[in-house]
Amino acid sequence: MNAGRMPEVAALQDALAGAGYVAEAPLAAALLLMRELERPLLLEGDAGVGKTEVAKALAAIRGTRLIRLQCYEGLDAQAAMYEWNYQRQLLAIKLLERDGRDIAQKERDIFSERYLLRRPLLEAISCEQPPVLLIDEVDRADEAFEAYLLELLSDFQLSIPELGTVRATTRPLVVITSNGTRELSDALRRRCLYQYIEYPDHEKELAIVRMKVPQAAPGLARQIVSFVQAVRRLELQKKPGIAETLDWTAALLRLGITAVDRDGTERILETLGALIKTRGDRGALQRETVARLAAAC
Repeated sequence: MNAGRMPEVAALQDALAGAGYVAEAPLAAALLLMRELERPLLLEGDAGVGKTEVAKALAAIRGTRLIRLQCYEGLDAQAAMYEWNYQRQLLAIKLLERDGRDIAQKERDIFSERYLLRRPLLEAISCEQPPVLLIDEVDRADEAFEAYLLELLSDFQLSIPELGTVRATTRPLVVITSNGTRELSDALRRRCLYQYIEYPDHEKELAIVRMKVPQAAPGLARQIVSFVQAVRRLELQKKPGIAETLDWTAALLRLGITAVDRDGTERILETLGALIKTRGDRGALQRETVARLAAAC
């Protein structure tokens, strides 16, 4: 255990490492507090820094379900909460044509839970065991949807016009991620604990590579991380994330490349499709640049 770490924080870091996630102490402390205070955790940072993996690792160590809501432009509240099974309802309506009950009774039957399709938000508050609810890339959704989330995050309940208010059976552990493509509202931020996740430093990224790709020789792993860290310091449209580092490591191993150095520049160029993901950024990594970065590894 590192000096100065709280035992609870250290234990959670170790548990997360066992689930394949290298967490620094501030993040582990935030995860502890979100459970103790029953507050959502808002994770911000560039795409590719590992925000989504936090929720996956948290679900793994708690032995519970991960329920993911992937946000996108135009996402409305109903699509995130519930839908009615219209096909089954239409069939039921046909079967009820000869039913002697009045219209109100038939409507209550048609709009009952048996015809309800639970989407991520409703599913998360309906579980017997608290799941981890991941609201991923909330900044991609519009402000109207963000405002709708406030009811869930404040009271852990949702309103369905046909059924009334549905209150949480258990409170999910809520992880919200944002890539910072737009500013989130103060109301949302007030309801959350907060953690900003940076690109990993050299030692953390090396630990991740060793954990995820243990077949990479220690020397090669160090060279890979040094090269990726240098690439991130360039003026790029999309800096490579941790997933790209791991993809590139796998590509080098698959092609039998055992060193990242100037002598291997041509072969490194052949593998950059696993690391660099835009045409403009690929153009910025010409042979001379790659040779210079590789020589420094």
